[in-house]
Amino acid sequence: MSTLPTEYERTEIGEIQIAPEVIEVIAGLATVEVKGVAGMSGGFAGGIVELLGRKNLSKGVKVEVGQREAAVDVSVIIEYGNRLPEVAAEIQRNVKRSIETMTGLTVVEVNVHIHDVQFRSNNTVEKAEETDAVLRVK
Repeated sequence: MSTLPTEYERTEIGEIQIAPEVIEVIAGLATVEVKGVAGMSGGFAGGIVELLGRKNLSKGVKVEVGQREAAVDVSVIIEYGNRLPEVAAEIQRNVKRSIETMTGLTVVEVNVHIHDVQFRSNNTVEKAEETDAVLRVK
């Protein structure tokens, strides 16, 4: 995976470069926005899970960036009860749209790796219900 900033565009007053880490953050944010995503996974090697804490927005994301194209791999944990292919397809669409809109790069592929299914604990369900109730009252 590329770790050096790629030459992106030369303008009359200078050069524009987008670091691959920026694209990783965009992809990470676009992934956790999708309904049904419980968190990001560092993969089998790291085995560390980030449950929507948004502390490390590039966790579980790998990118390869060229002059005009990017390929993205995201490793996720899906909430139990969701159709995995539907959530994965929505992740692909959202990541592709976000990167292309924000950077102008063409996303040639978005590979989604589902590493786990997260079961909601009773505590999590109660908090979600309380949040929904508060939102309905306002």
